[in-house]
Amino acid sequence: MAQQTTTQRQAAASRAAATRKSKAAGRSAAATKASARRTTRSASQTARGAGRTAKQASRTAGRQAEVATTRLGAFGRQAQRAALIQIGAAAVLGDKVRETARTWSTLGRAQRELNRFERRGQQAVSRQQRSLNRRRRSVSRDLTGAQRTVERRADELRSDVRDAASQVMQLV
Repeated sequence: MAQQTTTQRQAAASRAAATRKSKAAGRSAAATKASARRTTRSASQTARGAGRTAKQASRTAGRQAEVATTRLGAFGRQAQRAALIQIGAAAVLGDKVRETARTWSTLGRAQRELNRFERRGQQAVSRQQRSLNRRRRSVSRDLTGAQRTVERRADELRSDVRDAASQVMQLV
């Protein structure tokens, strides 16, 4: 290999340095492009994520508003129910007072009502008497059956005593 001159060496060194710089610049450009792509991708993902988050936040706010509306409606219905119960009770009481006043306002109606009470009382007393009579008959039947059982047993015992007495008499 022939020796190079200083100028040749410098020229070769310059070319090598230029090649190194060119390759480094290419690598840097590729890295910059990759970084830019990543940044672009990341930015678009962030934008999509922000859009999804905004949409979800909107849905959540709508649902919370529906819940608040439902609760308020339920509270309103409870308050309305309480008021309507009182009004209904007052109306029924008024009806009963008017009916009672109408019933007892004339002698004929009052007599009819008293006769109705009398018949109802008689029915209740008769029903109770029938029930007591049924119970009395049932107890009487049970007692009669028990009395017959005791009498039969007493007769058997008397017979057994007579037999035993006659056997003792035969032995003596």
